[in-house]
Order: sequence, then C-alpha cells, then structure tokens
Amino acid sequence: MGTVGLSFGSPMSGAGFNVSSTVASIVSNLQNVETPWKSQLTSLQSQDTVLSSLGTLFSNLSNDMSALTDFQGVLAQKTGSSSDTNVLQLTSASSSASAGTHTVVVNTLAQTSSGYMTVIPSASDTLSGSMTIQVGSGAAKVITLGSTNNTLSGLAAAINASGVGVTASVLTDSAGSRLSLVSGTSGANGNLTISASSIADTSNSNAALSYTSSVTGSDASLVVDGVTLSSASNTVSNLIPGVTFQLLSTSSAGSQVQVVIGNYNTGVESAVGSMVSDYNALISAINTQHGNDSSGNPEPLFGSPTLSLLQQQLLGSLNTQNPNGYLDPIANSSDTLSGSMTIQVGSGTPQSVMLNSTDNTLSGLASAINSASMGVTANIVTDSSGSRLVLVSGTAGSAGALTVTSAITDTTTSTALNYNASSSDISSLTSLGISVNNNGSLTLDTTSLDSLLNTDFNGVVGFFQNANSWGTTFSNTLSNAGTGSATGVLKLAQNANSTIESNLNVDVSREEALISVQQKSLTAELNSANEILQGLPSQLLSVNEIYSAISGYNQNQNG
Repeated sequence: MGTVGLSFGSPMSGAGFNVSSTVASIVSNLQNVETPWKSQLTSLQSQDTVLSSLGTLFSNLSNDMSALTDFQGVLAQKTGSSSDTNVLQLTSASSSASAGTHTVVVNTLAQTSSGYMTVIPSASDTLSGSMTIQVGSGAAKVITLGSTNNTLSGLAAAINASGVGVTASVLTDSAGSRLSLVSGTSGANGNLTISASSIADTSNSNAALSYTSSVTGSDASLVVDGVTLSSASNTVSNLIPGVTFQLLSTSSAGSQVQVVIGNYNTGVESAVGSMVSDYNALISAINTQHGNDSSGNPEPLFGSPTLSLLQQQLLGSLNTQNPNGYLDPIANSSDTLSGSMTIQVGSGTPQSVMLNSTDNTLSGLASAINSASMGVTANIVTDSSGSRLVLVSGTAGSAGALTVTSAITDTTTSTALNYNASSSDISSLTSLGISVNNNGSLTLDTTSLDSLLNTDFNGVVGFFQNANSWGTTFSNTLSNAGTGSATGVLKLAQNANSTIESNLNVDVSREEALISVQQKSLTAELNSANEILQGLPSQLLSVNEIYSAISGYNQNQNG
C-alpha cells in the first residue's frame, strides 16, 4: 500500500492544509484492498455474459431438435395434391395419413334439404296459425304464431331461436315475399319434413300458405380406391385415413381423380438445416472462447473446464447411436412378471436373466439386468401407451447390436411381452448427408438428405424419434448442458459464479463501511489539526507581545 504525506507549507503561514484532498488521498489508498475483488467481479460478469449467450444458443438448438423429435412435429406432417381441383380440392392431411396415391371417382355431390313457403304480397302481412318442423328423424318442433311473431320476419326469428336445426330467412323479389328454410344438416339425414297447412295470411283474405320442397337432402356418392362410399357432406374426412378433401363437382364419365399424399420432405430438410446452422453457431461460440479477443486479451471463458466439458459432450453426442430396443408396453408398471430374457451384445456371449419373487416387476427386471453387467443399460419409460423396459447397448454402432430373446409374461394380464428392436436402420448423421468438419462444425448435403427421405423416410423418423434414438439422446444432452435445466452444465456454472459474486460484493460492501467510518474519523482529526496550524501565527504574536511587556524589549525596531 502507498503512503500519504501531509504538505503543510510554512507552518507559520497560518494557511493550514486542504483537509478534503488529504482525506480523499488516504481513502483512495485504503480502497486499494478492494481492487482484486472488483477485478474478479468484472471477470465473472464477463463470464456471465458469455454463459447467458451460450445458454441462448443451446436453447435454439434444443428447439430445433424438439421439432424433429416431436411425434406431431415436422416429421409427422404430410403434403397432398389433387389431379383435378375442379372436382376435388385437398384440404388437409394429418399425421395419421400415410404417404401414397389414391383414386377417387365422384358420382354425386351431397345435397342439403331446403324449401320455401307460398309467396305473399307484403312481408309485413299479418299471419296466423302454426307449423311443424322436423329434421331427418329428429324430434318435431311446433312453431305457433302469436302477437309477437305474426309476420314473416317474426316467424323466421321464432324458427331460428327454436333450436330445431333449420335456418329461416325472408326472401323478397318482384313477386312478393316468402319464407325460405334450409336444413342445418347436409345429406339424407337432414331432410326437412314441414307441415304448415294452418298458416294463413290474415291481411290477404286468410290465404293459406303451403310449403314447397325445392331440394331433397342426399348423400354424396364416391368411389375411393375401388370401394363405393357415401358422405353426408361435401367436406369428406377420413374416407382416406387422415385426409380431408372438398367435393366440388362430379367426375366426368370414366374419369378418376388422383389424390397423392406425400411426406413433408421440404419441411424436414428445412428443420434439419436449422439444426445444423444453430449447432454450428454454438460450436463457433465455444471455439471462440479458446482464444483471445481483438485486443489480445484472453476470452472470458479461456481455460475454463466448463468450456471443455461442453465441447466434449457436444462432439461426443455426434457419434453413431447405440443400438437399443424395448419390451411391449404394459398398462401398469407394478404388474407381476414371470419368465426369462436372454441378451447378447454384438458377438459377445449371450446372458440370461431369470425373474424370481424379488425382481418380478419391470423395475426389478431392469435392476437385475443392470446388476448383471452385460454391457447393456435397462430403464423404464412411461408414456401414454404405458410402461416399457428399454435396453440400450453400451457399445455404439454395429459392434453393439443387441440380440434379445424375451420369454417374459405379464401374469397380471396373461400377456406375453415381446422384444422390439427400435434402432433405426440409419446409424449415423453421415447417412443423412451430415458430415463433421475438423473444427467440429457440420456440413449438410441437402441432396443426400432428400434422397434418403424419398427412399427411407421411416428410417429418418426412427433415427430422431425411436426410444433412445440419436435424436432423443442428443436432445437429452442439450437439456443436460444448457441453462434450462437446474443441473445443466451452464446453469451450474452460472450458479457458481453467482455465489462467488455475492461473496465478493459482501466483502466490498463490508470494506466500504469500514472505510466510511475511518473517513469520518480522519476528517474530524485533520480538521482539528488544521485549526491548530491556522491559529499558530496569532498565538506566536501574543507570546511576543507578552515577552516585550515583561522584558521591555521591543522587537519592532521602528516602533
């Protein structure tokens, strides 16, 4: 620590010294103890900025993977087309639709039942009586005219408010006005049965009003893939599973409409492209931290073990997926099981696990397999379809291929649990046209991916979505590394920095409080000393005067 000296000038001048600047110099020296703490805080805050930025990049990549691993995501979407949009217009194709080509012949369109009442001279004419309305085989509804609804518009309002399932309106032209009725149900089941024999126009000599049916409700008739089918509506759903289309007109003689349902290749390619782009942005940001900034200073995370761990996890997760599979799901994970299972990893020796009274549940079976050290990890996965035992080989690629024979039975339901090899026939990113560069970044060959989607779409789906597939494994890696999880690598690093920063801020605050007390004390003491210095000349003058009075010696030679 440096020293601070007081400059009094001439002690006899009476000028004293500058207390404020002197105290400021002393306080500045005292504050030097905080310098390493504040420097460390600045460094940690710079790290926080980078950690937050990396967290955002991890989040972006996680979102990309979610689109590919979601069962209802981009890999489930379908595209479709109609060879004759004048006859049939494709509306939608859901994830349940299967890719393929279908033929459709439209024989007749669906019709909606409708009709009208006798024309009257004026819409304001007063009416009387009642009418009965029935839609298909539904309950009949009686509408009785009274003082509040005894005009055409009043009758129409009463019908619409009755809930009978008919839309009523008043139509007016040069011939007069009439009541129009349209069934709310299309097809044969929506046919209208109207009895209006008692309705009379009391403003027009009690002329009776009758109902005329103008359109008879009928179902559409069409042939789908050679099967004759009907539809009550011209909006047809699920006659081709998962597909909805609109019938616009009938087919010409002998003409077929080709409905083509395809996988959404362009959407998948775009999603994979986004994944590659965001992965490269993340790797680039990590690589940048291994060097110096533009001023030649080390980047905030230079040499950080967190950085190395992230890099190892990301690059390691690009390897081929480990072979895996699962037993048929059961509704209740606590069901009692019996039997045995034989497991072989690659060309290794097959090993058997026999269930007994201590391990006769899914969790017991998983525990027995894991305890046997077969080179396989067993765990339980539960979803909407139930609970299942999942096996994951400890060896990646074909060398870790699993050969499993299951003789396990759910004795609670007397159901045999078969083993399903869920590994996709696609074993690496290379098969998707994705290559790894020397700096860890990825390059996507869209042409290769498109070709694979056209020849093995289900394999691509399995690569991203099967139990313990590359897609689900990589998604878990991202979750366990970012800031979204409480135990994520980045989140733990942020928490560690936050703890250190909190402690350093406490140290700085405590030191500032001590310095503040010292500053007040110094100011008081130096102000007192300054007053003494400023009073010395007058005190010396008084001493001289006393001396002169006593000795008779006048120091002032001119006095």
